[in-house]
Amino acid sequence: MPTYIGLYKFTDQGIKAIKGAPERVEAAIKGAEKMGGKVIGVYVVMGEYDYVTIAEFPSDEVATAFALALGSIGNVRTTSLRAYTKEEFAAIVKKLP
Repeated sequence: MPTYIGLYKFTDQGIKAIKGAPERVEAAIKGAEKMGGKVIGVYVVMGEYDYVTIAEFPSDEVATAFALALGSIGNVRTTSLRAYTKEEFAAIVKKLP
């Protein structure tokens, strides 16, 4: 399955309800699984973003739907990155003219 990196920032709503964040993370993991995805890791980070996740989803469309669903709840703003393994990258480079 393709790999995705999610970058998340709390909204005002999300930071006001910070005590419920651990439960929301667990609910998001279960939601990803219901969509056919697999969350590999969730990290709370310091700096520009509040969370970073690594997950696999069956397709770009499913990953996008997941990010939209999370964002629509209102607790986080999302940025999604499609990640390629070094092997996938090598295969892409071989296709160059």
